[in-house]
Amino acid sequence: MNNDRLLTLGTGRLRTVAAILISEVNQVVPVNRMIDLAWDADPPASARGVVHNHVHRLRRLLAGHAELTTRGQGYALIADPCAVDANRFQDLVFGARDAEPRTAVTMLRQALGMWRGEALADVPGDRVRRMLGTGLAQARVAALQDLGAKLLVLGRYGEVVTELTAWLAEHPLHEELNALLMRALQASGRQAEALDHYHRTRRQLKDQLGIDPGPALDEAYLAVLGQKRAGAPRPARPPEVGPGPVAPQASGRLPAPRPAVAQLPPPIGDFCGRVAELATLDQHLDRVPEPGCVVLAGGGGAGKTTLAVQWAHRLKDVFPDGQLFVDLRGFERPPMRAGTALSAFLRALGVPEAEIPDAVTERSALYRSLLAGRRMLVLLDNAGTAEQARPLLPATPGCLALVTSRRRLSGLMVHDGAALVTVGPLAPADALQLLGNALGPERLAAEGAAARGLVERCDRLPLALRIAAARLMAHPDWSLACWTKKLADERRRLPELSAPEADLSVEASLYRSYRALSSGAARLFRILGLHPGTCVGVPTAAALAGREAERTRRHLAELCDAHLLAEQAQGHYVWAGLVRSYAAQLVAAEETRSEQDLAVRRLLDHFLRSGAPCG
Repeated sequence: MNNDRLLTLGTGRLRTVAAILISEVNQVVPVNRMIDLAWDADPPASARGVVHNHVHRLRRLLAGHAELTTRGQGYALIADPCAVDANRFQDLVFGARDAEPRTAVTMLRQALGMWRGEALADVPGDRVRRMLGTGLAQARVAALQDLGAKLLVLGRYGEVVTELTAWLAEHPLHEELNALLMRALQASGRQAEALDHYHRTRRQLKDQLGIDPGPALDEAYLAVLGQKRAGAPRPARPPEVGPGPVAPQASGRLPAPRPAVAQLPPPIGDFCGRVAELATLDQHLDRVPEPGCVVLAGGGGAGKTTLAVQWAHRLKDVFPDGQLFVDLRGFERPPMRAGTALSAFLRALGVPEAEIPDAVTERSALYRSLLAGRRMLVLLDNAGTAEQARPLLPATPGCLALVTSRRRLSGLMVHDGAALVTVGPLAPADALQLLGNALGPERLAAEGAAARGLVERCDRLPLALRIAAARLMAHPDWSLACWTKKLADERRRLPELSAPEADLSVEASLYRSYRALSSGAARLFRILGLHPGTCVGVPTAAALAGREAERTRRHLAELCDAHLLAEQAQGHYVWAGLVRSYAAQLVAAEETRSEQDLAVRRLLDHFLRSGAPCG
């Protein structure tokens, strides 16, 4: 927190408890959640007492600066949100996105100047750093990108080089920042250095990660080549990359869109399966009225983006005027604003920064005007709501919007005529193929039964399968049978399916879906973690939650919309094993023992009365 005096918190879990409360200022934090985070889900019997003691000490330390109150089975730190550095940082970054470039640079420098190293670096506990610090670290990098882009607009190329060279010395593999540095070097007349930097970064990516440069670096490379040797042929790899943004015209008039805007991410090399989904998408392409919109909806980690990008690359000939892409971060905090996405699209279509309107409605109108008469594909990835996506939909025949989301986005279907394609788990054979692509067919053939068991423990979810494959590739001596047996223990399943070095985990993916729920649906989801089966009906769920049936039905519908449950038959709902494990973890962490016992008694009473154990 931003206080006038320095608080002495030591180096132990007092610092962890303080970090949790500060990160959720003015929100009630259940004691069980604090225990779970502070002890990495493995607390001692004395954990509750230790937390109480730490809270008592924090009250004394914060007296006169903030109020630490007890609320039910949790605690809330009551303070001005702007007293928290992380909130002040976010406010400055958000404000800068809609400010004119010079003001934005000042705000972004102030925001980045608040950092003193890695987020929560001095807070004990891997889990709390992963759950609370990852988003902050990503926001810091995004702010640095925004700063570089604004400085480029202002022509302050030397400052971009200085800022990014220092940061990239510690994080040399960040492609977007490397691309910004190349553009700044190019604009400064240092083309040879820009090319050297590209080739050095390409070698590092190949040597350390085994990958080729992505679109951002390739576009910067092509831009440097275009300036250095006019008319020189483009490199053969990758053919899908188009030219960079159009330079402003000297007359100040808005230029026409470039004919080859190509913002799609590269397709995944080991893509497999999804034959039915691809066929359905092809059918919708023929059937939907123009302008068209298709929503790809599915749970976190189901591979929606991978499928969307794969299909979009197949459609390049159908949309010869190019492809626009944006990650709307709809389930991140904060999500991208529609106005920010529109500004990026307008810049890609050649609109000078100074001529981008301030109002979102005006930006949307200009964007649709520039698309008029053209055939373009717009991929809106990870949309949180229909309202976030709607201003970005084309309004001209010949264009298609492809939207991915963890929700069905019914508003787009009702008001905008969108078609819906649901993305579920992979088919068993496709899941095995995805695992075999990573581990090799020989390893899978040697332990066929264990491999089949592993894909089922991963719920045939692409994210879980890729994490499992990465773990097994790192340990070629591990037995598939042994590791599959580990995943049979529900308490170990989610922790095992994580890749901390890549900031990826099934648990974090589920958390993003869970925190977007209404409070009633979130409580029902937690309570369902006490249900012993994989199928639940409305009466059973209502009894377990202690709520009336109609209210429970609405909350079940919300969980289905978020793809945390699936309605198998009318009034009967099923869920995957990983989702059930997460709900069981949540109910243990966020509901008191007495509340859990009461819910179980209500469930048993219901079973005795109805004689129907699955609802």
